[in-house]
Amino acid sequence: MNLDCDASSSSQRLFFLDWLRIIAFIVLVFYHVGMYYVTWDFHVKSPFAGHGLEPWMKLSEPWRMSLLFMVSGAATAHWFKRGGSGARLRVRTRYLLLPLMCGIVLVVPPQSYFQVVQKFHYTGSYLDFLSLYFSHYKGFCHNDHCLILPTWNHLWFLPYLWVYTLLLWALLKLWPNALMILSPWVALVWGGARLLLVPMAVIFGLRTVLFARYPETHALWNDWFNHAVYFSMFLIGVFFASTPAMWACLGVWRWPALMIAVCFWALLVGVQPGGLAEHAVVAIFQWSALVAAFGFAQRLLNFEHPLRQHLTEAVFPVYIFHQTLIIVLSQLVLPLGWHPVFEGPVLVLATLALSYMGYQGVLRVPVLQPWFGLRRTVRV
Repeated sequence: MNLDCDASSSSQRLFFLDWLRIIAFIVLVFYHVGMYYVTWDFHVKSPFAGHGLEPWMKLSEPWRMSLLFMVSGAATAHWFKRGGSGARLRVRTRYLLLPLMCGIVLVVPPQSYFQVVQKFHYTGSYLDFLSLYFSHYKGFCHNDHCLILPTWNHLWFLPYLWVYTLLLWALLKLWPNALMILSPWVALVWGGARLLLVPMAVIFGLRTVLFARYPETHALWNDWFNHAVYFSMFLIGVFFASTPAMWACLGVWRWPALMIAVCFWALLVGVQPGGLAEHAVVAIFQWSALVAAFGFAQRLLNFEHPLRQHLTEAVFPVYIFHQTLIIVLSQLVLPLGWHPVFEGPVLVLATLALSYMGYQGVLRVPVLQPWFGLRRTVRV
């Protein structure tokens, strides 16, 4: 097998990043429906919740958000290539933070309402709950942990991405040639098999040092393990976008990475939680899965299609709507007592359909578009 990188295709437009982002958000819908049926913590839980789906959830759980941060890093690098002015940062800020504010005020509250109804046996109406939600009520507590209100829930990705974008912008303001100088060095250090081994070692080190000390919170503050991993993935996307030949390297290593990922996913399913063994398995699986995902996308999905731009625009509003729809729909059909084998696919299809309908509705009201992640008026 020839594992030398072929940079001849590195000058092509990177359509595969858009397709990968579209697929990742579709997988996110499946994942969050799955969270309703497993024993892991989620806002609401099915009466049928159990361990059956958990091995399949682990197939994407360790790397799906890292993939999105890598894609976002690449997109942000291309964005700043057009100019690193404060005006461009302000545009990026509006693009990320207006949907966050809209989500906190309009989209997320039903999630928290059904959560307190199920987990805290709240009996008030939704309007009564909203008065608590917006008054920063701190009375929904369990085991010394109180529900934070108001909250951003699944929209945590947006403030994290904004902070990372701000840090990149500040770096480029202080050191305008940083990417030009550092990217070739990154490509040199990560040459050959080091493309697999170096990131695996870094992830393992971060997990060993930070994972137990800073449990995942998605609260932005004090979430240092997540920041260490996700900001690293964001920067990898930035450097890869600045050295396009690196995408071709991922394509070259796609098959070895896929085989490693499958083997270590199997190990992850059976490994004892906690300890160095789990950290090593997750680190190897996480990065090899990312290399396989980007590598196969680079080889198979680097093409234009009329659906690409349309779906690329749709994924942001779908992302905003999807988790609220999952939770609301799950509670609406709960009295029917459907088995997960039937109920789960219904939730997935209904969520995708209604999220897309929400996107279409936003398109028809231009004033709403920036509040749901659309940068410009689109002709319907």
